[in-house]
Amino acid sequence: MNLLSVLLQAAAGKAQPTGGMGGYSGILMMVLIFVVFYFFMIRPQSKRQKEIKAQREAMKVGDKVVTSGGIYGKIKDIKETTVTVEIAENVRITVDKNSVFAAASDIPNEVK
Repeated sequence: MNLLSVLLQAAAGKAQPTGGMGGYSGILMMVLIFVVFYFFMIRPQSKRQKEIKAQREAMKVGDKVVTSGGIYGKIKDIKETTVTVEIAENVRITVDKNSVFAAASDIPNEVK
């Protein structure tokens, strides 16, 4: 036998669990990681999605909005899955309801 195999066998013989808690530390660490992910990533994202959904359900004709493509306009018609947005005088586009967000107060003067 060479020296490396002797050292590895000796190290493996010493690596016995030292107590009853040795087997549970890995499971405890996984649970702790999941809890951290939940409170810092999953929960805030689901809260934000609920807020966006509530805003989309509260949209009404005349509201100022911005599309996901960056187009500002006013809502002229709302259907089940689509919204008609007027982006200039007598220029209307129909977009998917999921791509429309409530606009902030920084809408250009042409749309107001």
